[in-house]
Amino acid sequence: MDRPDAADVEAAARGDTVAFERIVRAMQGTVWRYVVHLLGDRALAEDVTQEVLLRVHRKLGTLRDPERFVPWLLTIARNAAFDAGRSRRRKPLELVGDREIAAPANSPDPHLSLEFHDALSQLEPALLESLVLVSIAGFTYDEAAAALGSPPGTIKSRVFRARKQLMLILDGETDDV
Repeated sequence: MDRPDAADVEAAARGDTVAFERIVRAMQGTVWRYVVHLLGDRALAEDVTQEVLLRVHRKLGTLRDPERFVPWLLTIARNAAFDAGRSRRRKPLELVGDREIAAPANSPDPHLSLEFHDALSQLEPALLESLVLVSIAGFTYDEAAAALGSPPGTIKSRVFRARKQLMLILDGETDDV
């Protein structure tokens, strides 16, 4: 995963738009992948990713330690995804078009199939977040731990449990994990 340089974070916090653009290029894909797997909706994830980047731009001056930018960013992304998920649940369900049936065959992200999303949706949120950060976004256990505010051992355990549950779900060995 590309990480923004601490100097870019500091410069962007001082108003350097070129530095902020480099941060966006480095992190936009990671944020989107994280959010899409939390929400299971590509279009909503695009909107939430844009909202996250706007929040980051507005609040970047409040970040005290540029080295902690990625965990700070992912906390904002997590909160925005949960806000969007709550908002979506309050709206009446659409009868048509409320779900993407499958990812295009030539999709660069093979994890976006309906079956995979259905399996992910059966995981408890703590397992899902840990799995997405480590297995999909490419974070190390330490980085995921920093982003989620949990010890690395807890993240390892959650990822292990999530993978085990996903295998059971995808193999059809259980309906309720």
